[in-house]
Amino acid sequence: MNVEQAAKQLEALGNTTRLQVYRTLVRAGEAGLPVGQIQERLGIPGSTLSHHLQRLLLTGLVTQERQATTLICRANYPAMNGLIGFLADECCADVGCGTQAENAA
Repeated sequence: MNVEQAAKQLEALGNTTRLQVYRTLVRAGEAGLPVGQIQERLGIPGSTLSHHLQRLLLTGLVTQERQATTLICRANYPAMNGLIGFLADECCADVGCGTQAENAA
C-alpha cells in the first residue's frame, strides 16, 4: 500500500458516520448487510447512507453486490488488513521493539 491510498482510506474513516457504517460492516462479517439493515441499525436517512457508502466504496474499504433487488455491502477485509499493516509495519522502526515499553517501566 502506498501513502496516498492509506491517506484516502484514513480520511474516509475520519468521518464519524462513515466510521460507524464501516464498523457495522466489519462486525457483520463476510456475509455483509443489506443497505436497508445498515440504515435501520444506524438510524440515518437513505440519501446520507448512500453518500457515505459511496465514499467507502471509492477508497476500496467496502464492496457491494446486488442480489436480485437487494444491495449487499461488505467490509473489504483485505483492504482493512492492508491499512492496518501499513500503519503497523514501521512500528518502533527507529528505536527497536520493546524500547519504549522498557523506558516506560
